[in-house]
Amino acid sequence: MSFPTRRLRRLRTSSKMRELIQETNLSPRDFICPVFVQEDLKTRTKVDSMSEIERLPLEDINEEVGIISDLGIPAIMLFGIPSYKDEKGSSAFDDKGIVQKAISQIRQNFGDKIVIMADVCLCQFTSTGHCGIVQGNKIDNDESLAVLAKTALSQARAGVDTVSPSAMMDGQVATIRKALDDDGFTDVSIMSHSAKHRSSFYSPFRDAAECAPKFGDRKTYQVPFTNSREAIMEVQTDIDEGVDIVMIKPALSYLDLIAETRRRFDVPVAAYSVSGEYALVKGAASKGWINEKDITEEILYSIKRAGADMIVTYFAKPAAKFLQES
Repeated sequence: MSFPTRRLRRLRTSSKMRELIQETNLSPRDFICPVFVQEDLKTRTKVDSMSEIERLPLEDINEEVGIISDLGIPAIMLFGIPSYKDEKGSSAFDDKGIVQKAISQIRQNFGDKIVIMADVCLCQFTSTGHCGIVQGNKIDNDESLAVLAKTALSQARAGVDTVSPSAMMDGQVATIRKALDDDGFTDVSIMSHSAKHRSSFYSPFRDAAECAPKFGDRKTYQVPFTNSREAIMEVQTDIDEGVDIVMIKPALSYLDLIAETRRRFDVPVAAYSVSGEYALVKGAASKGWINEKDITEEILYSIKRAGADMIVTYFAKPAAKFLQES
């Protein structure tokens, strides 16, 4: 009988041996935690489609950010739900808007102890629910750019560290970068949702942020999930326009694109493990079909293994807890 000369099982004989050769490492420092803040809300409100996720009143923001920071998570991503919406999304760039108030409050209370990121999009703020300004039945790319730049500037004035354009308008990074630089905010970074795909995985987020489109869909501006080359071109375009961090979104079904982005480009790569990914796990776990902790760990490790330097995830808080305990 012949025996294999290479026995890879020798490297799995004990927990310490497995720890010694572990190729991919994950820690709370890899996470960005999404936070929903809603104007005129009096108490925390549960999001029905996203178990354990809540919309917060402004008064609860400091408490929530404190919990996130104490878990070793270095950054948050703010999403705002305004009390007023119109066709121009004017609440998005109001210096007294809900996102701007939240940024200012967090900055005042936490200083540089946490990185404040904020979504730059119009879907939560427009009466149409679209990510840009609607003219007739069409999303006007160039008019939308002007509003996105005004939104990013208002967030910068409030004290944001990173603006995160997610509207998928052509030229959004270049337009925002110029506006920030011209106004003296050269240190404010841009993390673009560079390859944001048209995905059914966003459905629970649209419930949480009250931003479902009132007509049509987003096929004319979000990347088709069939087109990997097009997605990489979007990433390249953002890099050419001066982006600081690129993002692939969603994450789990797009690991190939995370890996390809990491292989091709020497920029920080983020991945957004989106609401539908979270909801599927929570739903199956509630039925006892899966072990939630084990599945969550496997998903997050797979995203990191594919090449993500940082992960925006609704599992940030529970994952940070179990990683600290392990």
